[in-house]
Amino acid sequence: MVRMVDEDDFNADDDALTEAGHEGGRPRLRKTADAFRTISEVADELHVPQHVLRFWETKFPQVRPLKRGGGRRYYRPEDVALLRRVADLLYTQGYTIKGVQRLLREGGGSFHDNIPPAPAEERLAAEAERQAQIPDEPAAPRKPAPPPAPELPMPGLQAETAPEPAAAPAAPRRQPQPELRHKAEAEIDRLRALLGETLSALEELRRLLD
Repeated sequence: MVRMVDEDDFNADDDALTEAGHEGGRPRLRKTADAFRTISEVADELHVPQHVLRFWETKFPQVRPLKRGGGRRYYRPEDVALLRRVADLLYTQGYTIKGVQRLLREGGGSFHDNIPPAPAEERLAAEAERQAQIPDEPAAPRKPAPPPAPELPMPGLQAETAPEPAAAPAAPRRQPQPELRHKAEAEIDRLRALLGETLSALEELRRLLD
């Protein structure tokens, strides 16, 4: 039987709350069993992250929370009960998401009371599925770090300048070796003597021609 929903279901200060004792001199309020729960309340009750609950909505259409302004979710008691069975089958009984979907189809949209634990092969597949399939909550984008401020010189101090690299020393001039110098001078003297003899021979030849 489908229960009609009106604004009283979302009024946490009236019928949805009852006194559950006192703490610090003030009454501590608790929601009744038929009150709607927010996604944070369901996540705390089932010990499941909120993004996992939203992920399960895409896999199990039987979970139909009411959505108000701003996308806020309000889960009916039957939604919470169904999610509790889903969490037990996935995390305790060792079923995969496809296995839980199959159990829902076999039960006509609900679970049977006595469901045995998953076989060993499916338990291994479920472990791998939990590590790879359910995405993590997206992290908020990190703001880029501001550029570092330029370093200003301290008052009264002069900026140090890098010393100029020292010039490379000039290579020393190689002096000719004494033996080579003597040989060169002897060759010059020999050429001078040969030139003198040649000039003398030319003079003698010209005399003969005259």
